[in-house]
Amino acid sequence: MSSSPVDPADPVFRLHRGGKMAVASTVPLTSREDLSLAYTPGVARVCEAIAADPRLADDYTWASHTVAVVTDGSAVLGLGNIGPRASLPVMEGKAVLFKQFAGVDAVPVCLDTQDVDEIVAVVRALAPSFGGINLEDISAPRCFEVERRLDEALDIPVFHDDQHGTAIVVLAALRNAAALLDRKLGDLRVTVSGAGAAGVAVTKMLIAGGVNPDQVVVCDSKGIIGRHRSELIGSKAELAASTNAGGREGDVTEALRGADVLIGVSGGQIPEAAIAGMAPGGIVFALANPTPEVHPEVAARHVAVVATGRSDYPNQINNVLAFPGVFRGALDARATRITEGMKVAAADAIAGVVAESLTAEAIVPSPLDPRVAPAVAEAVAEAARRDGVTR
Repeated sequence: MSSSPVDPADPVFRLHRGGKMAVASTVPLTSREDLSLAYTPGVARVCEAIAADPRLADDYTWASHTVAVVTDGSAVLGLGNIGPRASLPVMEGKAVLFKQFAGVDAVPVCLDTQDVDEIVAVVRALAPSFGGINLEDISAPRCFEVERRLDEALDIPVFHDDQHGTAIVVLAALRNAAALLDRKLGDLRVTVSGAGAAGVAVTKMLIAGGVNPDQVVVCDSKGIIGRHRSELIGSKAELAASTNAGGREGDVTEALRGADVLIGVSGGQIPEAAIAGMAPGGIVFALANPTPEVHPEVAARHVAVVATGRSDYPNQINNVLAFPGVFRGALDARATRITEGMKVAAADAIAGVVAESLTAEAIVPSPLDPRVAPAVAEAVAEAARRDGVTR
């Protein structure tokens, strides 16, 4: 009989025992009158009003400040396909981050299916209970279709954080790194290592934010993505058509030759010689967790600015800088979807928090900086109104 994987003395297990969240009432229930107002018979009047005008649900239910954190457990953190039950601690963690940083209530919804049609059907059926849907830890390429179909079907924001949260913070960090080095985004030669959910979204976000698509080269496990690879389909075929104008071929070392920027979102290891082949004064974001594509101390021998996804090194590219404020702003504006303009606005807001105090070790705010979520929320809400996606 195998021993238990739980160590009761481990502070991690002590913290998680019983879960990390609970439901609390926002109204008193101490008298018969309280009961008659909160429940029957008073609640019937509110139900009838919403039935007559569904928009009133935003004012008289929790939907205006609550999101569902939805996963199928197929791509959890660095753990992979561990399934819905094992993913629940992560989704609880995501929910408490929503509450802590932006005052948004969030409910973990871990689905026991990895079928696209079933996921879409279940989320559509659950949607009336929420003001937004945060898709989390769903593997590529299914995540693209799930998000697209839900975005088309629902009139509330749908946001796959593994794609867009990462992409927003990467754009913010690259804006500030470029400013620190007196460079323009449009002049940077960028290599993206990884063409999964994060890699695709990062590439699109950088282009939306001002990087020249002709100067972008994306790599997957087989090497550089380009028109020379006839086997590509879906999102990779789109990348082949819109990037790598120079027609480069080969591996990531070739892709980095003369590059100004490396964005690592692959988990694969990149040799020091490849980093040494970058242009002088380069930028490396090695974001794989827990093991970056290249060790930050190694990268720092050859480039001017280094960022990782880890909290124990400077410049942590952490999604918590983005998603709480993005949803707070979208909910405040009663947005029906999240646009590219809203995501770029979020990146600009994150960058702006530390824009006046940039150093090579501080190109993004701390994830604990209390200024971030309000700044992002305000910028996102304004962009939603500007883009005409509010109810």
